Amino acid sequence: MAAATCAAPCGVYAAAGASHRSLRNRDGASFRARVASRVRSRDPVTVLAAITDPPSKVTPPTVQGPAVTLPQIPIHSTAGDIMDVFPEDMILEPGELGTVSRGVMRAEDAERLNWYLRAILTANVYDVAVESPLEAAPKITEKYGVKIHLKREDLQPVFSFKLRGAYNRMAQISEEALAKGVICSSAGNHAQGVALAAKQLGCDAVICMPVTTPGIKVEAVRRLGATVALEGENYDACQAYAKRRAEEEGRTFVPPFDDPLVVAGQGTVGMEVVRQLPSVEYVFVPVGGGGLISGIAAYIKSIRPDVKVIGVEPEGANAMLQSLHHGKICRLNKVDGFADGVAVRQVGDVCFDLCQQLVDGVMTVKTDEICAAIKDVFNETRSILEPAGAVAVAGAKLYGQVHGIEGDVVAITSGANMNFDRLRVVSQLADGGLKKEATLLSVIPERNGSFKHFVELVGADVNFTEFKYRVTESADAVVLYSVGVDDEKELENCINNLRENGINTENLTEDEATQMHLRHMVGGSTGVSNERCYKVEVPERTGALDTFLDAVSPKFQITMTHYRSDGSAQGKVLFGIKVPETEREALTQALNSTEMQWEDMTDSMAFKLLYGCERSGACEVNFGADEKLTPP
Repeated sequence: MAAATCAAPCGVYAAAGASHRSLRNRDGASFRARVASRVRSRDPVTVLAAITDPPSKVTPPTVQGPAVTLPQIPIHSTAGDIMDVFPEDMILEPGELGTVSRGVMRAEDAERLNWYLRAILTANVYDVAVESPLEAAPKITEKYGVKIHLKREDLQPVFSFKLRGAYNRMAQISEEALAKGVICSSAGNHAQGVALAAKQLGCDAVICMPVTTPGIKVEAVRRLGATVALEGENYDACQAYAKRRAEEEGRTFVPPFDDPLVVAGQGTVGMEVVRQLPSVEYVFVPVGGGGLISGIAAYIKSIRPDVKVIGVEPEGANAMLQSLHHGKICRLNKVDGFADGVAVRQVGDVCFDLCQQLVDGVMTVKTDEICAAIKDVFNETRSILEPAGAVAVAGAKLYGQVHGIEGDVVAITSGANMNFDRLRVVSQLADGGLKKEATLLSVIPERNGSFKHFVELVGADVNFTEFKYRVTESADAVVLYSVGVDDEKELENCINNLRENGINTENLTEDEATQMHLRHMVGGSTGVSNERCYKVEVPERTGALDTFLDAVSPKFQITMTHYRSDGSAQGKVLFGIKVPETEREALTQALNSTEMQWEDMTDSMAFKLLYGCERSGACEVNFGADEKLTPP
């Protein structure tokens, strides 16, 4: 294919009706052909007319149209002033939108938006991508009272929207540059998009992936004909290697999101949404680096400024939320990788610039809410989304319920590259997100008959779904269990009934240490002095655990461990470590030297009562609103 020579950074876009296959109506008329003559106008009425013309009024072109040359894009750089933050620095209430610190709208901002509108309308994506269906979700709508429609980007050839931006960027590379090949850094969907685009364009592609990348993703890229280079412990190291190799070999680096042409390619999702559902009022978009939401917002706000565009991030990966709040790009010091497709430390410069001007806000969702959304979509479609692919659905459900939305809502289901091993964890957490199961901890007297009395009290309101108990030498027994519930009022009544009968009880459904580790362990305190509890994210590769132990052991004694693979690149391991107060700083330095993310979980109520000092009577634990448990 003859590719146009690029003028940095925008290049020359292919003509409407050129050698690329274009989006077609049922009568075969070319969508791009309908808008080619009007693409130079930013007037919403003019462009919208092009989009909504009935197919019967369209005459298919008999000749190719002229090339559409776009001017150089004016980029307002926001790089250089970066703020380091932690995800927990900003926790929102359920359904709450974070504030957006708007920049001053300037003439060049309007010019930039005009560029993106024209770039999206003429984007080269349909050689490899399909116009994904927009499907009503009647079961979800009936269940939650929110009229949700699913924009099924999980049905793309590589099961993700990412190939849109990758192909649009690569289709603008000159023939000379294509001959030298392309390179990218990605552990997931962008890698497959670049690989498929390279196969379509007939160029060589090298995909750099961290050594922790699951084998299923590596093989998926190789099957598409690309060369895989496993380099670096994390994405940052992998990206640095890819950029260095790009310079050495003369390859073109294809960014995953922070590029105008990539953003324009992703923006075609918004173009399709507006045409497929003219009555749309809200569009919920998953946010990682920001390429998808900035492209969608650029198109929708140009054509339908009345439509709300809302981003959704995991609570532990909220880089865009904090960036928009502070009015500068924020870099997360740690990131929760459960929804790995949107787990980025820092959003793109280009993406932030657009989002700051166009996006109506960003909200966050919890891990169990993401898992609940996966289950909801499965019940609706019999398709399984990856966690990142379900983030927008989780947000749309939550926001719609909190704010009482009555109009049409679209949620972008962005991907379905789910590792099979992760289904166990998703299934486990989904019922918590759906409020169908709660994990409780109760303290009962360690004497004959008390267990039977306890079961009778609980069973009066709910049914047990899981139970963990081990006798100890203490005068009190600590019981960790799960119950099935139909509504929150039922659960509240159960907890109040237990407390009124002298059984201190705490709801640990949203306690991460409990859900990921402690609920799978049976045992009790052994009276280990100076024991502390740490959660460590250990890379899923051979030798990674040895690296951690080399830093900690033998100086510090490991007293407890729990780990179960969930198919992600980082395994979450719970460690008990014996460390005197005087050695605490030395342990902190040792943990930091591993360059692995870690967190002190010693203050987790479940750990304290099941394994910690409370079982030996060393301290107190707050129960409920005002109660305290003082071990004998």
